[in-house]
Amino acid sequence: MIRVLIADDHSIVREGLRMFLSLDPDILVVGEAENGEEVLRLAGDLHPDVVLMDVLMPVMDGITATAILRRTFPDTEVVALTSVLEGVTVVDVVQAGAIGFLLKDTQASELRRAVKAAAAGQVHLSPQASASLVRHVQATPLTEALT
Repeated sequence: MIRVLIADDHSIVREGLRMFLSLDPDILVVGEAENGEEVLRLAGDLHPDVVLMDVLMPVMDGITATAILRRTFPDTEVVALTSVLEGVTVVDVVQAGAIGFLLKDTQASELRRAVKAAAAGQVHLSPQASASLVRHVQATPLTEALT
Protein backbone atom coordinates (compact mmCIF):
# COMPACT_ATOMS: atom_id res chain seq x y z
CA MET A 1 0.00 0.00 0.00
CA ILE A 2 1.42 3.40 -1.05
CA ARG A 3 0.80 6.05 1.61
CA VAL A 4 0.05 9.47 0.10
CA LEU A 5 -0.17 12.94 1.64
CA ILE A 6 -1.99 15.55 -0.46
CA ALA A 7 -0.87 19.19 -0.21
CA ASP A 8 -2.95 21.92 -1.86
CA ASP A 9 -4.39 25.18 -0.55
CA HIS A 10 -7.75 24.55 -2.26
CA SER A 11 -10.02 22.07 -0.45
CA ILE A 12 -11.89 21.13 -3.61
CA VAL A 13 -8.61 20.13 -5.29
CA ARG A 14 -7.63 18.02 -2.28
CA GLU A 15 -11.05 16.33 -2.31
CA GLY A 16 -10.77 15.62 -6.04
CA LEU A 17 -7.28 14.19 -5.70
CA ARG A 18 -8.41 12.02 -2.80
CA MET A 19 -11.36 10.75 -4.86
CA PHE A 20 -9.19 9.93 -7.90
CA LEU A 21 -6.54 8.19 -5.81
CA SER A 22 -9.08 6.18 -3.82
CA LEU A 23 -10.02 4.36 -7.03
CA ASP A 24 -6.72 2.49 -6.84
CA PRO A 25 -6.53 -0.28 -4.22
CA ASP A 26 -2.73 0.14 -3.99
CA ILE A 27 -2.96 3.78 -2.83
CA LEU A 28 -4.04 5.06 0.58
CA VAL A 29 -4.42 8.80 1.22
CA VAL A 30 -3.20 9.24 4.80
CA GLY A 31 -3.66 12.99 5.11
CA GLU A 32 -4.15 16.42 3.60
CA ALA A 33 -2.29 19.70 4.09
CA GLU A 34 -3.19 23.28 3.14
CA ASN A 35 0.38 24.61 2.97
CA GLY A 36 4.03 23.63 3.10
CA GLU A 37 4.40 24.07 6.85
CA GLU A 38 1.52 21.71 7.44
CA VAL A 39 3.09 19.18 5.06
CA LEU A 40 6.27 19.13 7.12
CA ARG A 41 4.35 18.70 10.38
CA LEU A 42 2.12 15.94 9.01
CA ALA A 43 4.96 14.08 7.27
CA GLY A 44 6.59 13.45 10.62
CA ASP A 45 3.36 12.01 12.02
CA LEU A 46 2.02 10.15 8.98
CA HIS A 47 5.19 8.88 7.26
CA PRO A 48 3.85 9.09 3.68
CA ASP A 49 5.65 7.35 0.84
CA VAL A 50 4.64 10.11 -1.58
CA VAL A 51 3.52 13.72 -1.19
CA LEU A 52 1.45 15.29 -3.96
CA MET A 53 2.68 18.86 -3.55
CA ASP A 54 1.01 21.93 -5.00
CA VAL A 55 3.75 24.31 -6.09
CA LEU A 56 1.98 27.57 -5.23
CA MET A 57 0.63 27.64 -1.65
CA PRO A 58 0.44 30.27 1.08
CA VAL A 59 2.57 30.26 4.25
CA MET A 60 5.23 28.03 2.65
CA ASP A 61 5.30 27.25 -1.07
CA GLY A 62 5.70 23.77 -2.47
CA ILE A 63 9.27 24.27 -3.69
CA THR A 64 10.54 25.31 -0.25
CA ALA A 65 8.52 22.56 1.43
CA THR A 66 9.87 19.97 -1.02
CA ALA A 67 13.48 20.93 -0.29
CA ILE A 68 12.98 20.73 3.47
CA LEU A 69 10.90 17.55 3.24
CA ARG A 70 13.52 15.74 1.15
CA ARG A 71 16.30 16.72 3.58
CA THR A 72 14.27 15.74 6.63
CA PHE A 73 12.48 12.68 5.25
CA PRO A 74 14.64 11.34 2.39
CA ASP A 75 12.45 8.26 1.94
CA THR A 76 9.41 10.38 1.09
CA GLU A 77 9.13 11.19 -2.60
CA VAL A 78 7.42 14.29 -3.99
CA VAL A 79 5.27 14.71 -7.07
CA ALA A 80 4.78 18.41 -7.74
CA LEU A 81 1.46 19.68 -9.06
CA THR A 82 0.61 23.01 -10.64
CA SER A 83 -2.19 24.40 -12.75
CA VAL A 84 0.12 26.26 -15.15
CA LEU A 85 3.79 26.21 -16.01
CA GLU A 86 4.00 29.98 -16.36
CA GLY A 87 5.99 31.46 -13.49
CA VAL A 88 6.97 28.00 -12.26
CA THR A 89 10.43 26.75 -12.98
CA VAL A 90 10.45 22.99 -13.38
CA VAL A 91 14.19 23.12 -12.73
CA ASP A 92 13.63 24.67 -9.29
CA VAL A 93 11.11 21.98 -8.39
CA VAL A 94 13.40 19.17 -9.53
CA GLN A 95 16.42 20.72 -7.79
CA ALA A 96 14.35 20.92 -4.60
CA GLY A 97 13.97 17.15 -4.82
CA ALA A 98 10.71 16.37 -6.61
CA ILE A 99 10.78 13.14 -8.58
CA GLY A 100 7.62 13.96 -10.50
CA PHE A 101 5.90 16.99 -11.98
CA LEU A 102 2.32 17.08 -13.25
CA LEU A 103 -0.15 19.69 -14.37
CA LYS A 104 -3.49 19.68 -12.57
CA ASP A 105 -5.32 18.88 -15.79
CA THR A 106 -3.71 15.43 -15.74
CA GLN A 107 -6.04 12.46 -16.15
CA ALA A 108 -6.76 10.39 -13.02
CA SER A 109 -5.03 7.32 -14.45
CA GLU A 110 -1.88 9.37 -15.15
CA LEU A 111 -1.95 10.73 -11.60
CA ARG A 112 -2.09 7.21 -10.17
CA ARG A 113 0.78 6.11 -12.45
CA ALA A 114 2.86 9.08 -11.27
CA VAL A 115 2.25 8.19 -7.61
CA LYS A 116 3.24 4.58 -8.23
CA ALA A 117 6.32 5.63 -10.18
CA ALA A 118 7.38 8.00 -7.38
CA ALA A 119 6.90 5.29 -4.76
CA ALA A 120 9.19 3.07 -6.87
CA GLY A 121 11.80 5.84 -7.12
CA GLN A 122 11.10 6.49 -10.81
CA VAL A 123 10.88 9.91 -12.44
CA HIS A 124 7.50 10.87 -13.91
CA LEU A 125 7.16 14.24 -15.65
CA SER A 126 4.29 15.57 -17.71
CA PRO A 127 5.23 16.15 -21.36
CA GLN A 128 5.04 19.92 -20.77
CA ALA A 129 7.37 19.69 -17.75
CA SER A 130 9.81 17.52 -19.70
CA ALA A 131 9.87 20.04 -22.54
CA SER A 132 10.42 22.90 -20.11
CA LEU A 133 13.30 21.06 -18.46
CA VAL A 134 14.93 20.27 -21.80
CA ARG A 135 14.60 23.89 -22.95
CA HIS A 136 16.27 25.05 -19.74
CA VAL A 137 19.15 22.60 -20.09
CA GLN A 138 19.65 23.58 -23.74
CA ALA A 139 19.66 27.28 -22.87
CA THR A 140 22.15 26.89 -20.00
CA PRO A 141 25.68 27.53 -21.21
CA LEU A 142 28.43 25.10 -20.31
CA THR A 143 30.49 26.65 -17.54
CA GLU A 144 33.50 24.38 -17.83
CA ALA A 145 35.82 24.47 -20.80
CA LEU A 146 36.56 21.20 -22.50
CA THR A 147 40.16 20.05 -22.41
